[in-house]
Order: sequence, then structure tokens, then C-alpha cells
Amino acid sequence: MNALVSPQATVDHAASSGDVVDASALVERLARAGRAAQRVLATMPSAQRAQALRLGAAALRQAEQAILDANALDVADGVAAGLSSAMVDRLRLDPARIEAIAAAVEQVAALDDPVGQIIDESRRPNGIVLRRVRVPIGLIGIIYESRPNVTADAAALCVRSGNAALLRGGSEAARSNRAIHTALVKGLVEGGVPAEVVQLMPTQDRAAVGAMLAAGGLIDMIVPRGGKSLVARVQADARVPVLAHLDGINHTFIDRAANPAMAKDIALNAKMRRTGICGAMETLLVDAQFSDPHGLVAPLLEAGCELRGDARACAIDPRIKPADAADWDTEYLDAVLSVAVVDGLDGALAHIARHASGHTDAIVTDDEDVAARFLSEVDSAIVIHNASSQFADGGEFGLGAEIGIATGRLHARGPVALEGLTTYKWLVLGSGQIRP
Repeated sequence: MNALVSPQATVDHAASSGDVVDASALVERLARAGRAAQRVLATMPSAQRAQALRLGAAALRQAEQAILDANALDVADGVAAGLSSAMVDRLRLDPARIEAIAAAVEQVAALDDPVGQIIDESRRPNGIVLRRVRVPIGLIGIIYESRPNVTADAAALCVRSGNAALLRGGSEAARSNRAIHTALVKGLVEGGVPAEVVQLMPTQDRAAVGAMLAAGGLIDMIVPRGGKSLVARVQADARVPVLAHLDGINHTFIDRAANPAMAKDIALNAKMRRTGICGAMETLLVDAQFSDPHGLVAPLLEAGCELRGDARACAIDPRIKPADAADWDTEYLDAVLSVAVVDGLDGALAHIARHASGHTDAIVTDDEDVAARFLSEVDSAIVIHNASSQFADGGEFGLGAEIGIATGRLHARGPVALEGLTTYKWLVLGSGQIRP
């Protein structure tokens, strides 16, 4: 059912045969093919796009062993290259994670389709009817590192929202990304979606990233997912609109009115459930009047977390090391946590205002007035009361797989899923009116 000629197949052959591929020309060919395929996708009924994603999920399950074999090679290379434990954890797949990837694709298929949704409608005094209607953005470039699940997550979200995707994964996950992409596209094509709707960059040459960033007019939006250096480069060099967050310097404030048992459980989970994700807590703020600070930090230390604190925090437990100025502005993505003792809510708010990255910040308290003020005054994309910061995730928000977390103030903020991958157009419906 795919009548489009695939430039990716040609480029894959060239890359595998050792021919040199010009990055700008490559990106232009892939982008033009993706844009043509997106126009086909945009005309497909919502039910057909959803069914194609379900077939893609089934293909991922069928390809489990091939994906695991590819991932084992990537992990072995990563360990040999000295990747951090956090990076290896992001990279590693197992049957449970592959099932989670397939299930996430199915969850996206089951979500309400935003395309065609009428945002609002009004009638002017002259009888003209105005409607704002959601439409796909177009071709979205996703540049990401380490996490191979992003290949499926990003593709699924783009297909469900009527967009084409041009994916460029990191070299450390190249085999895993290719195996996931191959399986998913097989299912999509079976469902009638052109293969070029989801393309994976066939080269790991860094020049390809630069060519994507310069492809204004061909790529409609870039979404970077990865480390600080990648996101900083994308934001600095892009000639295409960027949707991104730079750091996840997330705080959890334990108020004096917090339930000690709840505070302990939330702090331990917020840091240690998975240390390498962007929703992990990086700074623990403890009210100087909190009743059991040692009971709060001891479980973290016993779980193997290194704590670095200010002078008052170090006095809680001798195992806490002194923090330096850089710690308060560091996204560790590892079993390391900075701890500060603050003077009540005002102290916490002042610390967060100085050091937060606008990603996720949480408070634990039974004082509803304190909670209300924290929720109102903390200017982050996600603000949480009495729950772990690890809930900063599109799936946990009921959005299905997310394409990323946005910390800016334009277009979308927080977990970006289907609605964040649409824009809108105005429909002007007249009955012969002319303007005087």
C-alpha cells in the first residue's frame, strides 16, 4: 500500500557499502520523503492510524529476540567504552522492558486523537463562523541518546498525531534502535502507513545532526532527548523550532508538617527508584523544624546514595559529605543527592528559585495552606504535593508515551504527548460576506 519510493533504503545500502553520504543531501532526501509520507498519513482515518500502531506493537513483540540480541551488543560495547551505570541502565533492554515498549505503543493507539478537534468556535456579527481546529505539526526531528525505547515512543506519538518522524538515535544504541525501528515499521506498513512516515537516520556521523538542525523549511520541529551537552548544542545551533528541557534539577521539600513515614518513603523513591531519569530528585530540602531528619536521610545512605550537604545537613549524619557550590546546580543522574536544611517554606522557595531548572519540584506536607502556596509560587513545569517526583512522566499522567518534557513557556510545557505535537489552523466559514 506504500507507493512512495524509499530514499532510506538507498542510503542504507550506500552506508553499508562504505560509500560517503553527504549529510545535508541525506537529510534533505529523508525530510522530503517524510513530508510526502506525512501528507498521506494526515488523510488516513484515526481508526486506521490506531490499528497500524497496534500492528506495530505486535511486530515489536514478535521481534523480541532480535531486539535483545542487538541490545546485548550495544550494552557490551557501552560497558567496554566506560559508559556510566546510569547510561548503561538507560540503554539496557530485557523482556519486561520490550513488553513495556510494545504496551506503550498500544496505549498511544488507544488515546483520543487530537487531530481535527475543535478548540473553540465563535460567530461574528456579520455571520462568519470562526473555528480553531487542531492539525499535525508536520515532520518532527527527534535527536536522542542512549534510551532505545524513545525510538518506539516517539514514532508512536508522531503517527497517532498525524506527524512524520525523522529519528536520530545515539551511537551507543545504534543496533537496538535499528532493530526496534525495523520491527515497528513492519507493523505500520502492514496497517497501510507509508514506511517513510517513520525514518531512522542511517548514519551516526555527527554532521547529520548539524544538517537536521539547519533544515529549516524541511523539518518543522526538533525534539532533543539526552544529556546537557546535546540539548545545549541543539538549542544553540538549531534553525528549526526546538521543544526541550536542558536539566532536571528537581527538588523535594520536606516541610515541618510532613508525615515522617510518608516523607521517608517519598524521598527514597524520588531518588533511588531510577536515578538516571529526568524526574529523579537531585536536591532534598529539609525544614529545620522537621521532626525526624535522621530518619529521612538514613534510608538513602543505607540504599547506597552518596549525600552531599550544607553545614546543617552534615550535622544530621556524619556520613553526609560537605557540598560545594556546584552541587546545587548539578543534575547527577546517579546515586548522588544534595541535601540542604532550610528555614521553612520561605527558605525552600528561595532555594528553588535560585537553583531549580523549571522541570519538577515537590513538597511533602500535611499543611494544606503551605502546600497551596508552594504549588502556586514554584514556577516549574510540574509541581507536586505529597508524591514522588518520579511521577514526572507522560505515561503516569495518562498521556501515553511522552516525546519529552518541555520546561519552556511556549507551545507546550511538561510531558509532551499527542496534544503537544499539534498546532492549529483557523477555519473561516462564510455565506457570501465581503468586507466593506
